[in-house]
Amino acid sequence: MQGNLEFRDYIHKRPDPVGIDVLCKLQHFSIITYAVDPDRFRGLFPDRFALDLVEINGQPRAMISVVPFIDVDFTSAVYPFPKFRMGQTNYRIYIVDTVTGEKCVWFIGTTLDSWTIVVPRYLWNLPWYPGKVHFDCENDSSGLYTRYKMKTESNWAQASVQLVQDEGAQLKLPGFPNAETGLVFLTHPLAGFYHRRDGKLGTYRVWHDRLNVKAGRLLNAEFSLLDRMGLVSIAEQQTPHSVLIEPVNEFTIYLPPQIVN
Repeated sequence: MQGNLEFRDYIHKRPDPVGIDVLCKLQHFSIITYAVDPDRFRGLFPDRFALDLVEINGQPRAMISVVPFIDVDFTSAVYPFPKFRMGQTNYRIYIVDTVTGEKCVWFIGTTLDSWTIVVPRYLWNLPWYPGKVHFDCENDSSGLYTRYKMKTESNWAQASVQLVQDEGAQLKLPGFPNAETGLVFLTHPLAGFYHRRDGKLGTYRVWHDRLNVKAGRLLNAEFSLLDRMGLVSIAEQQTPHSVLIEPVNEFTIYLPPQIVN
């Protein structure tokens, strides 16, 4: 179902930030992805969007990722401004905007460990929820993770995950014709859509260069939100489609988010 994708067709110059646009580095950035029955996502998003499916073992599969990280040096991309640090976890489904044809993601929601959540949650009505996030990570001399543990205490999305990286591990991305196609698909959607807390359709955009992710291996995961919604059971969470990790990268976030009419 996925033809060849190349980064040269998706990498573009960063749009100049203005106003309240944000620049931030994402530390301990990981993408833990599951490939599951598309029927589980029925009714989660408007008809404007379609699941961006892959074929694995002859079966169509929808892709959903959990993306934990720590925002470090979170600050204005335009003006001198204090820098913030906060743990965050995003829950996202890979979709296609049938109006524009763009590959993008549907955000189920986000947990954030910071008092600054009042801005996205109450001012912009984003589906962001408070949580206490703790990372316990260690890298070897080559930068690979010998220990990667994340735990989130949250009424909305309790979560814990333990990852590791093995020296010389090969990147395996089932359902894609080659590794580059899989990496474009999994790491480079720059537009996100979501249901605002008031029920309206919202969107925002980010920019980043090609991510330098490497293969990781999951030791244990428990994402209560995915289990509660019937998307990926706790048992299924132990066998992800893929795990990608990068120690740190840099994103530009274009704000404020917009309402889609």
